[in-house]
Amino acid sequence: MGSAAEMDRRLRPPPTKGASSVARVTDDWYIACRSEALSGKKPLACTLLGIPLVLFRDGDGRAHALLDRCPHRNVPLSLGAVRDGQLECGYHGWRFSGDGACRFVPGLCGPHEARGRRVEAFATRELDGFVWVYTEADREPVREPFRFSLLDDARYTHVPYSLDLEGTMHAAIENALDVPHTAYLHGGLFRKAGGTKNRIRVVVRRYHDRVEAQYLDEPRPPGLAAKILAPSGGTVEHYDRFILPCIAQVEYKLGDDSHLLTSAAFVPVSDFETRLYSVVSFRLPLPGWLVAPVLRPVALRILKQDAEMLREQNAMVHRFGGEQYISTEADVLGSHIMRLLRNAERGEREPSDEPWVKEGELLI
Repeated sequence: MGSAAEMDRRLRPPPTKGASSVARVTDDWYIACRSEALSGKKPLACTLLGIPLVLFRDGDGRAHALLDRCPHRNVPLSLGAVRDGQLECGYHGWRFSGDGACRFVPGLCGPHEARGRRVEAFATRELDGFVWVYTEADREPVREPFRFSLLDDARYTHVPYSLDLEGTMHAAIENALDVPHTAYLHGGLFRKAGGTKNRIRVVVRRYHDRVEAQYLDEPRPPGLAAKILAPSGGTVEHYDRFILPCIAQVEYKLGDDSHLLTSAAFVPVSDFETRLYSVVSFRLPLPGWLVAPVLRPVALRILKQDAEMLREQNAMVHRFGGEQYISTEADVLGSHIMRLLRNAERGEREPSDEPWVKEGELLI
């Protein structure tokens, strides 16, 4: 039967090539929470890129983010309270302002503020109903957060949703922008496996901060979701986009009357935990109030199918001790997304003059 060591070796899964899709782009913005989740009375704990943060509102209602650790005795500041627009530690009552400075130490006769008593602070912006945090501490941001477009356009109906996913941010974003899997994982809801395939031209354009795939002469996909969005059929104008550091967009246009844009922010909570904040904005010949109650459960069902597959993928990654990928030209955007993320990790975002362009074909 062999030795125990030999038996153990044979029972182990074969090793992978050690690839990793974990990406840590710190000099950029991520959504920390929805605006409505942050009250003026209580702090809120959150984690971005594995960094524990505490959010709170000052006396003017402005959102602030600090490292969630009191410099006094290392307890989470998120266990405290907001007093007079300052964050009060729940252990000894030390208070901190939005810039991280210590403003009050109970029982201290001398000066309250001192360099060693300061907490690291992170820049924040509150836009489009979300609180964004720049994940490099005590740094002036070099760019502004992504803006969700169309929210101010009265012609559009907006359906927000959020979901927690197991897997790397790259895996989740690639899933959102991957066309071939929709016929199999979402068959009947969006596209169908088998049957007649259409040869579609695909133009990929990669810029310094984004990559976009344009699908040309694509018939309306079969499936319930597509029938809701384009009941009369026809040829759609279809774009999939990734925008650094964490935005995925899927856009469909059909003539002048139908337009759908899904914008999703994928937040890297940790290396293998990703939180999704998404807004579906659509304009159709039918009234939005009539379509939204039907569209929302279909979209959530598709999302839950994706979440389950990502969970299974993530489990296998850990079981085999790493990731391994074999890609073809049908995997249109995945390698470009990774290239942009790796460049951004190193602070080497590509020049923005002219895009890199490649045209190919895809059977869908």
